[in-house]
Amino acid sequence: MAEQSVKVLVEGGKATAAPPLGPALGPLGVNIGAVVADINKKTASFQKMQVPVEVKVNSETKQYTITVGTPPAAALIKKEAGVEKGAGNPKVDKVADILIEQVIKVAKMKEDSLLGKDTKGRVKEIMGTCQSMGIHEAIAEVNAGKYDQKIASGKTELSAEEMKKLEEERKHLAEEMEKKRALYEKTAKDILEMFKGKERAIVKAKLKEANIPDQIIKELLPVEEEKAPAAEAKKEEPKKK
Repeated sequence: MAEQSVKVLVEGGKATAAPPLGPALGPLGVNIGAVVADINKKTASFQKMQVPVEVKVNSETKQYTITVGTPPAAALIKKEAGVEKGAGNPKVDKVADILIEQVIKVAKMKEDSLLGKDTKGRVKEIMGTCQSMGIHEAIAEVNAGKYDQKIASGKTELSAEEMKKLEEERKHLAEEMEKKRALYEKTAKDILEMFKGKERAIVKAKLKEANIPDQIIKELLPVEEEKAPAAEAKKEEPKKK
């Protein structure tokens, strides 16, 4: 059985017959409209995200199969949390919160690439990623069985009220992050002034002792000027005869 493959990136739910998909499928003799419709159906849950898609076509029967990849778990989590990036210091800072339904949704999307043996195990795996990004902190509650019923039900949709509360919490956390950043910056600048003229390594150590985040240290601590290269050794003058 001869089989040909087309691999493309499409926006979830918005594939079209335009390049690159249409021209790549054309020579294979399949119904392009049907393929596009099937791709959009399979990628509908990835709206506003680029999704890897592979279309395999049997050269003889013209039958096709569509395999849809998924964006990294971190990208899906950021979409659910409504943030562009995770926390620079996730052990201290929290940039957003997501509900168990959203975690279940991501776990279902990434089901084929996760190691968990069941839905609960995969949910905990996704929560681990959330924690590493400063988003959501409830693995202990999952372990305690608090969400067993919701996990078993597979519910992934949120009510308008739940979405509203999440948006309010997101705004609150953003304000808190701004306040903390301003405080970190003030403390860092005070340390820089206090140890002005000292070796960079000493100043950096003091900033670390004050728990200043690495990103702020990188932004505020001047980079040492590169030392001028050593002058080349003078070549021996030829001895006079």
